[in-house]
Amino acid sequence: MKIALINENSQAPKNALIFRTLQQVCEPLGHECFNYGRYSQEDPHEKSYVQAGLLAGILLNSGAADFVITGCGTGMGAMLACNSFPGVMCGWAHEPLEAYLFAQVNAGNALSIPFAMDFGWGAEINLAYIFEKLFSCQMGAGYPADWAAAEKRNRGILTEVKKNTSLDFLQVLSRIDQKFLLETISEERFGQMFFANCRDQEIGAYLRRLLQTAIEETAI
Repeated sequence: MKIALINENSQAPKNALIFRTLQQVCEPLGHECFNYGRYSQEDPHEKSYVQAGLLAGILLNSGAADFVITGCGTGMGAMLACNSFPGVMCGWAHEPLEAYLFAQVNAGNALSIPFAMDFGWGAEINLAYIFEKLFSCQMGAGYPADWAAAEKRNRGILTEVKKNTSLDFLQVLSRIDQKFLLETISEERFGQMFFANCRDQEIGAYLRRLLQTAIEETAI
């Protein structure tokens, strides 16, 4: 599984700690981890929680990532932003039990964490437990076991409802403010990671054209 980390502006100083913890837990399990920033408070490429949601949508709909870890101070804004995009099913977890139940019951593809709430001494230990409970079990296995079939059926219904109430993701990219979209993807490391892992040729081509146009306009 390709797992992407996205931090928004207010929690950028914690990016290195969060990513290191994610790697320590997930890489021994056979997952690949990718850090899409914001990398620090000094990083010139700012990233609002809305941009974190847009970036999650890009990564998941293109296949460049299979799962996104994101968050903000409360985790609520990032969760709402993620769920506003098609193809993204984002949950919220403050502690390991919530992460485990999200994986077992909801089997979504993104998790938002409140990185400012109770994030003090031992915070990286709690994070490690969250990541362990999220990624070391089979997604969608169900809990409790006698509810597994009903939970699977409801997940399928919800997925179809979201498909039927959402635009195609390429339409989303074309309708969204193009300056806002460009600001979201213009960081150099985005291109290096994204285009190496993107599995949707149309989404990849659209973003390449946008970046190339911006380069050409800057050169004029």
